[in-house]
Amino acid sequence: MGKLSLRVVVTFTIAFILTAVAMFWISVYIMRNTVGQFFEGSVNLELQQAIRAFETGGARSLAQYLAETDEALKGTRFLTDAEGRDLVSGEDRSEMKPPGLNFIGMPKKTNGQFIIVKTSPDRRYHLVVVAPPPLALSRFLPYFLLLALAIVLLALELSARIVSPLRRIAESVNRFGKGDLSARVQCDYRQDEIGVLARSFNSMAGRIETLLTAERRLLQDVSHELRSPLARLSFAAELMKDAAHPEVAAKRVRREIERLSQLIGSLLEMTSVEGDPSSRKTRSVLIADLVREIVADCNIEASVRGVRIGSEIASPVLVEGDPELLRRAIENVLRNAIRFAPSNSGISVQVEADSASVTVKVRDFGPGVPEDMLARIFDPFFRVEESRDTATGCVGLGLSIARRAVLLHHGAVTAENANPGLQVNITIPVTGPGTIN
Repeated sequence: MGKLSLRVVVTFTIAFILTAVAMFWISVYIMRNTVGQFFEGSVNLELQQAIRAFETGGARSLAQYLAETDEALKGTRFLTDAEGRDLVSGEDRSEMKPPGLNFIGMPKKTNGQFIIVKTSPDRRYHLVVVAPPPLALSRFLPYFLLLALAIVLLALELSARIVSPLRRIAESVNRFGKGDLSARVQCDYRQDEIGVLARSFNSMAGRIETLLTAERRLLQDVSHELRSPLARLSFAAELMKDAAHPEVAAKRVRREIERLSQLIGSLLEMTSVEGDPSSRKTRSVLIADLVREIVADCNIEASVRGVRIGSEIASPVLVEGDPELLRRAIENVLRNAIRFAPSNSGISVQVEADSASVTVKVRDFGPGVPEDMLARIFDPFFRVEESRDTATGCVGLGLSIARRAVLLHHGAVTAENANPGLQVNITIPVTGPGTIN
């Protein structure tokens, strides 16, 4: 038994003992002021009746009255004169004196019996009553013990319901502190303060796990992805020393620097999206207007590459989300399509909606993606053709950022070959209808 469990049991036991003592003294007080007065009045009445029986009918009448009273009220009664002589049998009863009162104000027992002596006002007669105690504490002891046992068992049950969850929480905190980021408390279903504590810890642990995982992933991705650009940049810098055409070498250096800048920016963007979802500010976003803005922004880049963007946007629905994250998701998909679309080809952008969700479809008319790689194009740094890296400047993070942004809005991103071309579908739950501007 732990310290807290023992403390709960001891506290309950002490509370029970104090309550029992208080109830005992309250009972004694009530007995003194009610039962005692009633008992004293009864003895006075018996004394008067016994004197009347003796004075009117003699010893025989007194004996009959005492016998009837003894049978009705239990105990043995004697009426004596002033010297203590029994008026029925003539025996000397003077030695039968009350031994006094105990600590609760009741007569002390002699041989297990109470001895009460009541004297008449004129002090000529004494009524001696020898009777068993009306209330014996020993008769109540078993009930007190049973009640005490019930209190202890209740305290043990209560301590188990309090201490066991706290131990599990402490164990989970200890595991989490040692690096087990998956540690969670399994008593978060409770609706009391312990359940609130468990849910708060689980929420905190999930938040810290997300942040630490994103940080670790960022460090791993940076260390992995910066090796090749840094090696090429170092090689280009060496070539500049003896290059016949310095401008060509400088152009190569600038291109590698731009690539490093783009890579770091994409890595930071992905980490921000994944690592700090609680910092997002959401509001109602009209998807139709957002897609039209993105298409307008991307038209310049598309025209430079000789690609036309055609759009069908006629679904005025609202979604609840972060407009910048949604913009980044849709724009990354569209720019990815522009990047790999053949020259003099087109890109189709469609927005379709129903009562539950809205879907943005972006399709190019390029070669598509091998079927066995469709599920991997949303992985960070995945490229279908590594040789495309230099030509397009792609670092393989655009679709990964798009998927994570959509997942934060409880949506889904899928890709399929459209023959020809690749079609990426972004589906997001809707919150209500909007108005086309």
